[in-house]
Amino acid sequence: MIESEIEIGEDLVRDLLREQHPDLAGLPIREVEGGWGNQMWRLGDELAVRMQRMDPSPDLQLKERRWLPALAPCLPLPIPTPVRSGAPSERFPKVWTVMTWVEGTPLDHGSITRVDHAAETLSGFLRALHVEAPADAPTASDFGAHPKDCTDGFDHFFQAVAPADLADGIRAVWGEAVAAPRWEGPPVWVHGDLHPANVVVADGTLAGVVDFGALFAGDPAWDLAAAWLLLPAGGAARFFDSYAQADEAAVRRARGLAAMKSLFLMLMGRNGDRGLPGGKPHWGPAGRSALDRVLKGL
Repeated sequence: MIESEIEIGEDLVRDLLREQHPDLAGLPIREVEGGWGNQMWRLGDELAVRMQRMDPSPDLQLKERRWLPALAPCLPLPIPTPVRSGAPSERFPKVWTVMTWVEGTPLDHGSITRVDHAAETLSGFLRALHVEAPADAPTASDFGAHPKDCTDGFDHFFQAVAPADLADGIRAVWGEAVAAPRWEGPPVWVHGDLHPANVVVADGTLAGVVDFGALFAGDPAWDLAAAWLLLPAGGAARFFDSYAQADEAAVRRARGLAAMKSLFLMLMGRNGDRGLPGGKPHWGPAGRSALDRVLKGL
């Protein structure tokens, strides 16, 4: 059995805790639905165990261990904070981390009903996050490039799932993003992967942000795309009014990136409908709704 096929069950998680953090081994353990690169297990009421599964490298978890403890106190929403480190072993040859649990329902299984509140909450979170990053902050890899450097990915998603009746509009939005000037400010902290599965909601509004594996220093437009991906109709305009730090070029880049990410969600949904590994059937409708909002603009 290759490493990516290791079955992760409750017994394995508890055995690892007994071996490396025995004071936590007696807490209740239950699997958290979802997860692909990493699998999550709820540990008691306040913790979670993040197990490297399909991610080919431990680097994403190691990055979270390095930077999230410093970022968490500066942010107005809770984020998962590493509290214990799990080392690879003969029993499980990958990394795992005990983190704080962020209470709420993932947005891909929930909804936002307090649109203005959620828009202002998201803008406040991103204003706090988008500060100049230190010189040794991680740089972008798969995320963070200017849209014109993401054309191959966009074309792949576009050709796979773009509705024919929306094709011209999608191409126009993407073309504006590609033509927009690059980010010229200092590299700022960017979550990089804000979509409905990576935020949680409670009481009809945003309640937390999770999965910082894509964290990098660079162009904030990658996060500003969340105005369309996360917020219901009308939320994007309220978000940008409240955020008040995005010029026209940033909005154009963000809108194009939101179109690309919407197509990605739609593709993941189609893969899920076909039973393909990693597919998420419920992401398809979320992606299509986001795409409709992108095409309507602010």
